[in-house]
Amino acid sequence: MDQSANRMSRPLDRILALEAVRVTEAAAIRAARLVGRGDEKAADQAAVEGMRWAFNLLPIEGVVVIGEGERDEAPMLFIGELVGSGGIKVDIALDPLEGTTLTAKGLPNALAVMAMAEAGTLLNAPDVYMDKIAIGPGFKDGVIDLDAEPAENILSLAKAKGVKPERIRALVLDRPRHEKIISSIRSVGASVQLISDGDVAGVIATTEPDITGIDIYIGQGGAPEGVLAAAALRCVGGQLQTRLVFRNDNERHRAEKLGIRDLRRKYMLKDLASGDVVFAATGVTTGTMLEGVRIDGPYVTTHSIVMRSATKTVRWIKMRHPHGDAG
Repeated sequence: MDQSANRMSRPLDRILALEAVRVTEAAAIRAARLVGRGDEKAADQAAVEGMRWAFNLLPIEGVVVIGEGERDEAPMLFIGELVGSGGIKVDIALDPLEGTTLTAKGLPNALAVMAMAEAGTLLNAPDVYMDKIAIGPGFKDGVIDLDAEPAENILSLAKAKGVKPERIRALVLDRPRHEKIISSIRSVGASVQLISDGDVAGVIATTEPDITGIDIYIGQGGAPEGVLAAAALRCVGGQLQTRLVFRNDNERHRAEKLGIRDLRRKYMLKDLASGDVVFAATGVTTGTMLEGVRIDGPYVTTHSIVMRSATKTVRWIKMRHPHGDAG
């Protein structure tokens, strides 16, 4: 195989991985101007506009498979939309502003998030709920099981880490529906850290427990966010098990419309993101892993993480931008 053919077989090369972070940087910079201003819709719209502007500079032919909603519900970056200036065919999963409420209230852990993958390799998940359990890299398969009680998963993880359950900390969204999960985790002595929002950030936190203090993520969140989280875990390793949750027939029909036939299927990590993946996230407000956007005189400073599954590399990028550099 000649070098040109080899390049075609590995489409998401290093250069494109570094370019990808410009997309999340642009979204974060625009959203940051609305931190603490109490307007969720305006912050989200600003992030969408920044992300779309940056996408149009990339040499890709991208299809949004996880986006801001369906065509009739979203002004831009809707599911099925084409982005990029033309080139490599890729699937796109995105959340221009994960944590609209966090941004509006000036709270930690708001992110701009995006993943690119080889065409046809990201699950086109409906906008419904999803049960999830996730841990970071370094463990043999089978340490966690979505169908086991949370307490059993804590004990299994503690055994795999060689520590007592009291040394395990679980991250859970602070929702009434999670009361039983929280009680089960605490019943074996483990601690629970509650978050108000930030489903993607929650799963990603398990990949760096020495930094975040988070060993496991358990609970029910959005299905699109589950695909984004899977893209990140594909880059660094880890385990993720999920299952779609349907509240009514309308949600079931939406899933079937996207080609999902087995509505009770347990999705493993590679079922959600199976191909070569690039994942990027930029902090909007300062959180457990990333600093928020900072404006200093004529410059804007961003802090981002970029991951690539082909090489298992993780880059932390602090970038100083002149004002107006995000479109």
